[in-house]
Amino acid sequence: MSIPDEQIFPHATGNAVSTVEAHKDPQELVFYAGWFCPFVQRTWITLEEKGIPYQYKEVNPYKKEKHFLDINPKGLVPAVEYHGKALYESLVLCEFLDDAYPDHKPNILPSDAYTKAYARIWIDFIGKSFVPAFFRLLQAQEADKQDAARTEIYEALHKFVAQVKGPYFLGEEFSLIDVAIVPFITRDYILAEHRAYNRQAVSADWKRYADYVEQRESVVKTKSEKDKYEQIYGRYLKDEAQSEAAKAIRAGRAIP
Repeated sequence: MSIPDEQIFPHATGNAVSTVEAHKDPQELVFYAGWFCPFVQRTWITLEEKGIPYQYKEVNPYKKEKHFLDINPKGLVPAVEYHGKALYESLVLCEFLDDAYPDHKPNILPSDAYTKAYARIWIDFIGKSFVPAFFRLLQAQEADKQDAARTEIYEALHKFVAQVKGPYFLGEEFSLIDVAIVPFITRDYILAEHRAYNRQAVSADWKRYADYVEQRESVVKTKSEKDKYEQIYGRYLKDEAQSEAAKAIRAGRAIP
């Protein structure tokens, strides 16, 4: 049985509660978020990494306020309001935060032009190869489709981890490449419990990387409790989710 919309947990839990509480006061940057969303967590991790002052505002995905829709007509989180101007799209926001707050270190993209371009190639790979496969495996109902999606994930992760210089993708420095993939790593227990996914089955190197990166302080601080995520992803496991990502996967389109 599906959980009714009004029974979906309305706010962050676990470690993320303290992070939300620390960012209630008005700031020049307002962060519109959904505690459960992996795309939101990308931007949230970046805010925490850089120590940028921000005001956290939870957006009810089922009752979006007019002001939020005026800011982002797509109605998707994450979004920010900065000096009264609106921006959205998770990775765009991460890069914006680097540019708008250059004195807040560390930067999440390398300063070297070549390495920055190289990073963007692998960020693009995550978005086009790994993330769609992640959702396809979540939503697949038939065993053969689950097997195909799982194989697709493993193949993508083999290519990814072959380039990891360790302990993070670029070596010692945590970067936007790690930010782009780690929210899905923190949620891969859903695939492990329901879709026969296994980090070790990808490779020992992938398990080592995944185990390490999910322990980053900014990642831990923006995580909610597993059972609350389970409520959200239960809908994907039944292919009943109505998020834009779920609808795109169902229709064979790119995730918006």
